[in-house]
This record gives sequence, C-alpha cells and structure tokens, in this order.
Amino acid sequence: MSPHLDLTAPYAPLVRRIESEGSIDGQMLVIDHFLNHRIEPGFIFELAHELARRLSFFQPNVILTAEASGIAPALIVAQALSVPMVYAKKYSTDVEAPSICRSIPSPTKGVETRLAISTRYIRPGQRVVIVDDFLANGRTAAALIEMAREAGADVRGAGFVVEKRFKQGREHIEALHVPVSTLAQVERLESGRVVMTQARDE
Repeated sequence: MSPHLDLTAPYAPLVRRIESEGSIDGQMLVIDHFLNHRIEPGFIFELAHELARRLSFFQPNVILTAEASGIAPALIVAQALSVPMVYAKKYSTDVEAPSICRSIPSPTKGVETRLAISTRYIRPGQRVVIVDDFLANGRTAAALIEMAREAGADVRGAGFVVEKRFKQGREHIEALHVPVSTLAQVERLESGRVVMTQARDE
C-alpha cells in the first residue's frame, strides 16, 4: 500500500457536522438528516468523492453495496471511478437466478435481513470494493465480502462514510484480509455527546 495513503484520516467537514449536529438515541448515532434518510446531494457528493479518492488505490472495476442506505454513497463513488455499481437486494425473492444469498441478524431490529445478489452482475475475476454508509459490527460488509468471493470476485477493499469504532466492525472486516477506509470515526458515545477521532497534526 502506498506510504502516502491514509485510509482512515478523519475528514474534517464530516467530523465537524457529526460533532455539531449528531444526536444520540441509546447506542445509536443519529445523523439521518443529512446522510441516509434526508440526503443533502452536495454534501454526499463531497463525501463520496473523498472516499473514491482513497479507494481508487485498489483499482476496482465494480462497487458493491447493500440496499438501501448504502446506495447513495456507493453510486457516487462508482460514478467518480467510472465503474458500475451493484447492490445486494434485501428481503427479495425476485433476484434472478443463479444468485447468492446471506441472512444477517440485526441486533437493533431483532430480525434477520436477507441479502441476495445475482451472479450475472458479480463475476469471477472482478475487482470489487465494498461501500456503505456506516460500519458498526461489520456483519453486512462481511456478508457482502463472502458473497462476492463465492462468486469468484477479488475483494480489494471496503469504504464507509462513518465508522463506530466501539462496535469493532473494522476488526471483523480486516480479519477477512480486506483493508478498510473510513471518513469519520466515532470512538464512543458518552454523557449524551459524540467523541470522534480527531485529525493528527502534521
């Protein structure tokens, strides 16, 4: 890997917005007013282009995500890198066969999420990079990695807009030998505030 590439350098505009605008609901960081429910096109465009700049090192020829909230950043990353995007469908029985499926337990919803990808769109030899909005426990990303590898693709890396470091999803993904890039890292939620990783002084 290039010695000049920092995959996890905090992206200051995002860190500032999380610190000033983020709210806490239990153990959940709520920033859905600009990231994944109400989306600000200009800001998501900026974030995705920064993520694409970092992920370009891996030379992907396809971006893979899961519906629904991963689609916005993944689509712009794919556009920036001039490659197609594929998203795994949830709860779907209409994914064209042959397909690869995984079921993922959701600790927040208490149910399982089913993901499905048609092998028409993820093929042997493709250079895949995973993109999603949040990295928490890493289960969704790990499922996408497993599915892509089952299809014969080479998973080069994974990029996320926000990482919850206290959920240890990074360790889960790196144990699968996939490098991780994130734009903002939440160290912990305490006393009603968000504690972020800060940019290192040059």
